[in-house]
Amino acid sequence: MTVTSTDPVQDPAVETAEALSNGADAAAEVADQAEFGTDEDLSIPDDIPTADDPSSRAASRDMDNAGFTLDEFAALLSKYDYNFKPGDIVNGTVFALESKGAMIDIGAKTAAFMPLQEVSINRVEGLSDVLQPGEIREFFIMSEENEDGQLSLSIRRIEYQRAWERVRQLQKEDATIYSEVFATNRGGALVRVEGLRGFIPGSHISTRKAKEELVADFLPLKFLEVDEERNRLVLSHRRALVERKMNRLEVGEVVVGTVRGIKPYGAFIDIGGVSGLLHISEISHEHIETPHSVLNVNDQMKVMIIDLDAERGRISLSTKALEPEPGDMLTDPQKVFDKAEEMAARYKQMLLEQAEEGEEPLGSMMV
Repeated sequence: MTVTSTDPVQDPAVETAEALSNGADAAAEVADQAEFGTDEDLSIPDDIPTADDPSSRAASRDMDNAGFTLDEFAALLSKYDYNFKPGDIVNGTVFALESKGAMIDIGAKTAAFMPLQEVSINRVEGLSDVLQPGEIREFFIMSEENEDGQLSLSIRRIEYQRAWERVRQLQKEDATIYSEVFATNRGGALVRVEGLRGFIPGSHISTRKAKEELVADFLPLKFLEVDEERNRLVLSHRRALVERKMNRLEVGEVVVGTVRGIKPYGAFIDIGGVSGLLHISEISHEHIETPHSVLNVNDQMKVMIIDLDAERGRISLSTKALEPEPGDMLTDPQKVFDKAEEMAARYKQMLLEQAEEGEEPLGSMMV
């Protein structure tokens, strides 16, 4: 589904929020790398931009043409016991649009006032973009009556509540959404989802573009965190890409990839825009001291997929399973690549036999 919206009202607290913390320890780094198939820290920082607050004042209503006097109107209302409370949602009729807000008739003794900042969760140029005189709709009561007996109303609060309900449902469905990047900062990128401000940590952006060049791009995204109480909406571009790629991949398939990074525990292989981990134990049947002794960054090579974990966004790869003879990756890697499809066919046959015998598939036992 495609999610778009106009620019939301900006919260000053959001504009000054720092994005990411860079102090992940080595153990956390390795765990995240193995989980998501990247050499970056994929943890969600505590200090991130928040998802969405303002106020104003009112003016008097001209009752010259109302058809009855103010005294008659007050006498009529005094017969009823109105009990409006902050947090209530009431129906009201728009009867005046002013420069700083709108006058709303909700049946109270005094016309209620809705500040311009409360007209929508999205940024608007003027009240007439959203409201028309005579229009009847729902309003959220923000405060108790002031000294003049006037209530303050909001449409934005209703939209805000319903937006959180929608994103919680989307997260529950594990939906992939598309949203436009409207800004970037040191820690990541900002998007809008149902009018709420969402944050993509830099470690969850999977593209070769410079971060600043992403503005106005629409990205596929998965939800990482939806927390209305903490006002945090965190998304992942990387997980959406991995899932989409995984839908076209299968265990036992041979793919061509490029070495993008080498760590002591393995190499990260780009296979069509997403990274898979070729663990050091899966390079060869022979013992290897370090992946650097076999592989170089930017090497092109054939690898076989041995595990796909869509929930955790992890792709595990192997060249060991493609060796015609143990140790061929060390002595003759070209032989391994030449016979890759043949060896993969044997691997798939082995998986089928294991499944028929009720054994746990090899792929599910890979780390």
